[in-house]
Amino acid sequence: MNSVSPSAAQYVGSGMYHDEPDGRRIPSTSAQVLEPRSHFGHGFLADGHREGSGEPDEVDRLKLRLMSAWNNVKYGWSVKTKTVFSKSSPLFLMGQSYQLNTEAEVERFRLAFGSRVWLTYRKEFPQLEGSSLTSDCGWGCMLRSGQMLLAQGLMVHFLPSDWRWPDCPQLTDVDFEVLRPRSPSRSSGISIPSFSSSWSSTVNQKQPAGVSAAADGLRRAPSLREPPVGREPQAEELHRRLVSWFGDQPAAPFGVHRLVELGKESGKRAGDWYGPSLVAHILRKAVDRSLEVPNLCVYVAQDCTVYTEDVKRLCDQSVSDSSSSSRSGWKSVIILVPVRLGGETLNPSYIECVKNILRLSSCIGIIGGKPKHSLFFIGFQDEQLLYLDPHYCQPVVDVTHGSFSLESFHCNSPRKMNFNRMDPSCTIGFYARSKKDFESLCSAVSVAVSSKERYPIFTFVEGRGQDYGLEGYSGGSTDTPTHIIPPGKLNLNKKRGSAEEFVFLGLVRKIRGGGSSRAALLAES
Repeated sequence: MNSVSPSAAQYVGSGMYHDEPDGRRIPSTSAQVLEPRSHFGHGFLADGHREGSGEPDEVDRLKLRLMSAWNNVKYGWSVKTKTVFSKSSPLFLMGQSYQLNTEAEVERFRLAFGSRVWLTYRKEFPQLEGSSLTSDCGWGCMLRSGQMLLAQGLMVHFLPSDWRWPDCPQLTDVDFEVLRPRSPSRSSGISIPSFSSSWSSTVNQKQPAGVSAAADGLRRAPSLREPPVGREPQAEELHRRLVSWFGDQPAAPFGVHRLVELGKESGKRAGDWYGPSLVAHILRKAVDRSLEVPNLCVYVAQDCTVYTEDVKRLCDQSVSDSSSSSRSGWKSVIILVPVRLGGETLNPSYIECVKNILRLSSCIGIIGGKPKHSLFFIGFQDEQLLYLDPHYCQPVVDVTHGSFSLESFHCNSPRKMNFNRMDPSCTIGFYARSKKDFESLCSAVSVAVSSKERYPIFTFVEGRGQDYGLEGYSGGSTDTPTHIIPPGKLNLNKKRGSAEEFVFLGLVRKIRGGGSSRAALLAES
């Protein structure tokens, strides 16, 4: 089965931008259509789309055509690179360990990786309200990373833990040491060259005879595969329905149209930059206001602190559901923890803590990336993070059709990057199905983030946020403010980076007695 491959996308940073005096790199056009925003993504938006909500004029249409042409080039082609996987070191993917020293283990990893929901840039979707944009190319990468984290949480919530997509694609542009040639006559690895475009899922690509034959042989080899993945109609229907919730349609509860609409409440508009912390709160609102997941809630940590009593009150339906006081039971919960793991760059002392978190089965991934480039981290091997990259522009899929294609929603080209390239600003996600699971999560995560040398990345504290003078509430059915201190009282110089904000907020929490502050590390540095 041919699946859309991100190996044709921009996994190589070169050639993506023109150099600017301040070090940024953006495409330049005579009409100056594109405007860089900030840390993650590049927030491209035509000038005429900022204020007016009416029909675009001829200049706006020209700008949109130029933008579309540029994005087709920028996010559609790239130089291929192979991702190497060691056979001697374990690889962790969504809390599961894979020792890639046998063909059977490689196959197990293929099924697990290919079953993750992959959400990328799309083009030609219905116009975003309040703008003339019909694509999120260049600015929506953090929203897409947030969608992937939420999709992973929903998969864990609705599907069996051992569920695998029966139509999982073959991996491309990979090099497994265990499958390297033992003699000159044997073809190398299972890497299948791919230079896909929007039609790659329907047109078979031509490959060199030797490579094609080797790939076909490996696909047919009975020793490589586990027993065929059976099709369970109910699970397949849930899988398809779950993917449709992230469709690029205004009615999709977790689609980009809905997330952009919710972002307006925080002063964001289509084309703006979205940070990992803001996306966490947008996801909370999206789940809270959806009808599709009534037994699931989202809690967003405040000031690197999870207040356990707030989580319990949020999940206890007899307390949180004011519309039905007689209702009892426990809602499953996704816990999102926005953190900053250093100043301008990742502090190396936190790498081991991040590894410990990614080893946990309760972890559903990390919204983050590298500077100016959002990614969704799902695992690691040695000193490299495993990720899904949203920076691949694909045509919109009409998910309202019951038999819409799922191929472009699953990735077949795993990618890795060194930990030292990770941007320090990120949001970590966890899932707990029951109260017992939540209590186990608190214990396991506390151990994972603890360090004898440094303050923990974040902490679990008994009680409620309001007990420590915090005004906001991180979850629940209300839309109360989520500020740690009232707006306007945090009077920091706008020229300073967000690192200073984390230092300040961390010190506030220490003064209020909220426990050890991870952000104090920044003050030490």
